[in-house]
Parts: sequence; C-alpha cells; structure tokens
Amino acid sequence: MVTAKRIAPAAINALKEALTNVYWYKSDLRSFIMNTISDPSILARLDWSDYKRNIVTVLIDFLSRNQSTYQNDLLRLMSEITKIDDLSHLARLEDGVEKVKKAKESINALRGLVEDHFDMLEEQRLREEQRKVAYDKMLRDRGVREKLEEIEKQYLSLISSTDPHSRGYVLERVIRELFTIFDLDPKASFKIVGEQIDGAFTFDNIDYLFEGKWQQEPVGIKDLDAFSGKLARKLENTLGLFLSINGFSEDAVKAHSTGRRLMVLMDGSDLMAVIEGRIDLIQLLLRKRRHASQTGNIYLRIHEIMLGQG
Repeated sequence: MVTAKRIAPAAINALKEALTNVYWYKSDLRSFIMNTISDPSILARLDWSDYKRNIVTVLIDFLSRNQSTYQNDLLRLMSEITKIDDLSHLARLEDGVEKVKKAKESINALRGLVEDHFDMLEEQRLREEQRKVAYDKMLRDRGVREKLEEIEKQYLSLISSTDPHSRGYVLERVIRELFTIFDLDPKASFKIVGEQIDGAFTFDNIDYLFEGKWQQEPVGIKDLDAFSGKLARKLENTLGLFLSINGFSEDAVKAHSTGRRLMVLMDGSDLMAVIEGRIDLIQLLLRKRRHASQTGNIYLRIHEIMLGQG
C-alpha cells in the first residue's frame, strides 16, 4: 500500500491516550490489540513486562513511523476504540467512576480527531463492501454454489445421527472444504479424536488453532480451559476458533470473556448460515473477532450479527 496522506500527530497522540485509559489491565489491552491489528509479528516487538503506557507508546510509534505499511492497522485501532461504549470493566475497579470518566474523555477526544480521517476509514469500508460483492459473485458461480449445496447435504444428513464417529468424520470434511472454499489454508493436521476435531488454519496473517465438538450438551468450562491451555503453549500471536455444534454453557463463555481473550466461539447456527450462503465465513470471523476486541464477549451469535448488533 502506498500512502499519500498521513494520520495527523494529534490523532496519534489521542490514540495512545485512549488505549492507555480504556484498558486498565495489560491482559485486556493485549487481547484488544491481538484481535484488531492484522500483522501478528507486530506483537513480538512489545515487552509485556513493561508499563502499559510504554507498551502503547512503542506500538503506536512503530505503526506511525511505518504508515506506508501499517496505516490500515492504525486506522483500525482508532475506529475500534471509538466504537467502545461499554466501560463496565473499569467501573468495577477501585475509583471506577473516575477511571470511566477518564476513558470516556479519551475516547471522545480521539473520536473528534478521527473525523478528519473519515475518508481513509471510508476507503476501508469500501474495501469491505468490495469483498462482499466479490463473495456474492462467487456464490453465483455454479461450481461454488454446487459445492456449498453438496456440503449442506452432508451436514444435514448428520443432524439426527447418534454415531459420534460418523459425525466426526463428516464434520471434519465439511470444515476442511469450507475453509478451502474461503482460502483459509486448512493445515493437514486436522484429525479426529473421539467427537473432537483438532486442526489449524491461517486467517488475516494470523495462525489459528481450530477445535470442533459435536456432543449433546453445550461445551463447558473444562473444554474451553483445555483449549486455552493449548493456545497458551503456542506462539504468542496464535488465536483459536472453537466450534461447538450445540453451543456453549453460559458460565464457560463468561469465564473466557475476561482477561486475555485467546479465542472466538462458533456454533451450529453460525456454521449453517455459512453453508447456506447467508454470510461469508471470512466476514463471520472478522465480526466475531472485532466484537471480542470491543466488548470482551467471545461468543457473538449469528442472529446478533444479522441484526447488526455486533
């Protein structure tokens, strides 16, 4: 990307203040950055044992100096921060009222300066729309449409199945074929262990671990804890996608929607929406990741996306 217009220094400084004030804990700041910027190698430059303000300064100064490469990441950080309106994570802290007030002031200050860069943000929005147009065109392609219809038949044939082994193999094939259609580079490591599928894929230059489960009851804390442990043992910039056909328990979602959020969650309704062509898999993952970075909630449902709530 060749950048003709640079982001104003005042907006850069306002972004530093907002990032510092909106996230009190470094784990929350880290999750927001991981889920917002597109290049995971940037995180490797940061010393998370340092003070929060220093971490933010190092990050933003690096992006700002290299706007020809990272301007989109700066704009994305600005855009996502200005959309945050839930500051309950600060209200619960000591002197929470003052912390919320300071964060709101920082967000509003950044919002006023970002208005000068709406043309850049508009370019990003147009690129997203172009992707949607390209996706709609792809769906009109007979080969792609027939492939999705074939995948749908495979999936629907298993809805009433009680054979975990059979379901696992077909679900593995469904996921692999979907990831291939959407150029998510599914790795050959996909394998089945009981009702569980393990794998990996690359999305938006970030490596993801994938885990899929098809069991009668919603996935609980124990399974998400185990998956989180796998992610923690990988490289720092690895994220996770956990698919549970029958959803997740409420306490499991709450437990993993705080602190360093390493994963996003997907259920059978999400999968069906993609198979039926109601949403692009790439767009689904982007919306879930963006929602997690803004709100902390790692389980954005498809009906919320369709209603424009995430």
